[in-house]
Amino acid sequence: MRKTRSLIQVAAVLMAEPTGRHWGYDLIKRSGERSAVVYPMLTKMLAEGWMTDGWEDPAQITEKRPPRRYYELTEDGKRELGAALRSAQTDRRFSGLNLGWA
Repeated sequence: MRKTRSLIQVAAVLMAEPTGRHWGYDLIKRSGERSAVVYPMLTKMLAEGWMTDGWEDPAQITEKRPPRRYYELTEDGKRELGAALRSAQTDRRFSGLNLGWA
């Protein structure tokens, strides 16, 4: 994947909790990126093998809403996104971004 400002923003959010389940809408809110950017990026990460996905168990939902799709980083994803973030720390294109993920 091309290292863009959007990728670095989303990667920082994902790597802040690398073993967690991530929801698309939460990634959008926390990264500050638009849904039209985040969802295609998640699709590419799935295709690259950087993430797996699944659906929330409807029996565990206490409020009235449909199940959410969740995303989890694979070991490859953690390695690739971690490398992208480390590289971004010294790349002037990404100065000013909060990369405090580690």
